[in-house]
Amino acid sequence: MSPNELITASHLDKSFGNNHAVHDVSFAIRAGEIYGLVGPDGAGKTTTMRLLCGALSLDQGEAAIAGFDIRRQPEQARAEIGYLSQRFSLYEDLTVLENIRFFAEVRGLAASEWQARSMDILAFVGLDKFADRRAANLSGGMKQKMGLAVALVHRPRILLLDEPTTGVDPVTRQDFWQLIIRLAASPPARGGGQGGVEGEEGAGEVAVLVSTPYMDEASRCHRIGFMRGGKLLVEGTPAELRTRLNNRILELAGEPLPLLRQLARDQESVEDVQMFGDRVHLRVRSGFPERVMDSLRERIGASGGTVSRLRVVAPQLEDVFISLLTEEPI
Repeated sequence: MSPNELITASHLDKSFGNNHAVHDVSFAIRAGEIYGLVGPDGAGKTTTMRLLCGALSLDQGEAAIAGFDIRRQPEQARAEIGYLSQRFSLYEDLTVLENIRFFAEVRGLAASEWQARSMDILAFVGLDKFADRRAANLSGGMKQKMGLAVALVHRPRILLLDEPTTGVDPVTRQDFWQLIIRLAASPPARGGGQGGVEGEEGAGEVAVLVSTPYMDEASRCHRIGFMRGGKLLVEGTPAELRTRLNNRILELAGEPLPLLRQLARDQESVEDVQMFGDRVHLRVRSGFPERVMDSLRERIGASGGTVSRLRVVAPQLEDVFISLLTEEPI
């Protein structure tokens, strides 16, 4: 394990009966890095996170959190983790501040530790004016921010965020991601005293593992791992993953769109056709874009349609992940 790696997972395996939920998954996440797990429902993302935080036991493989082995040193490993699950799981009959106090004391923090820190955390997540509001009366986005505040109260070095923005509005998603980016780039203010959320000297950066179904969020991560069927198929930076489809994505616009889409699907060298608003994205076999474009123009014209735009475009993450979903299983 590199000194700069706060999360290491090696050949993780977990089955539930005949369901192989996680199979041979390996990755490492450095301090200051945001690593995104993406993939369809049932891909194994949540199970992977639960294995890392010790909520589930490994069948095979090894994992370490901030240098602590999750099998042999589970308590030390958990002490370094802040975990936010998909579903709101705090106490709705308690106020925001009471929730923070409860979970701080469960973590073994003395009043002198959590009291001074709690309002700094609430200010950081934008809930300082709502400290005395019952959790049941918070919006969905505010509940997720409160969950993040609770996850931060003990100054963790690792954040595990399982689809933290699912079901919240776009503005709240943007706000939440600004918090994640700031957390990854800033020290977690370890140690006693009046430490704030950001900026204490001597603390290391935070490592963030986040799962998300949103490609705009995935593009904000430093690296991405794509899971399907319990396996980690590929990983890399967003730019590296997009290069998998260089010169293989065509953008087609014209009239009528249903005709254009059908004629595109009929092309032998076209692997996939997807609607992107008022245009069509085609994924073609490597080395075939010019041939496909020439053939499409000819067939569309012969069928009474018109082409206003047909060109090779830079692939988006959506294109990459659709291609991974449609590939034959490994």
